[in-house]
Amino acid sequence: VQLQASGGGLVQAGGSLRLSCAASGSRLSVFTMAWYRQAPGKQRELIASISRLGNTDYTDSVKDRFTISRDKARKTFFLHMNSLKPEDTAVYYCNTKPAGITWGQGTQVTVSS
Repeated sequence: VQLQASGGGLVQAGGSLRLSCAASGSRLSVFTMAWYRQAPGKQRELIASISRLGNTDYTDSVKDRFTISRDKARKTFFLHMNSLKPEDTAVYYCNTKPAGITWGQGTQVTVSS
């Protein structure tokens, strides 16, 4: 299985972005999927996850601003990010939870103040 995150970019504070994660080689429906991010000089952190049953979980710093979802075919899942803040600037990655797939390149999100 390979995962490819996309959809990042430069946005002003308060703006929105939607990240996508596409899988090749396998359906993701049996896994809990997650978004992670790594800010400059910091460790990669888990920020959102969605179980195979659709149960979601978020770290406090993104709760009520970010929404994780997956499509019906479950080959793609998303991270809808609203009310972005400069501290959300990071490289965003998708993976299973716990992370069990080789990390991809991620997608850069930069939030300007």
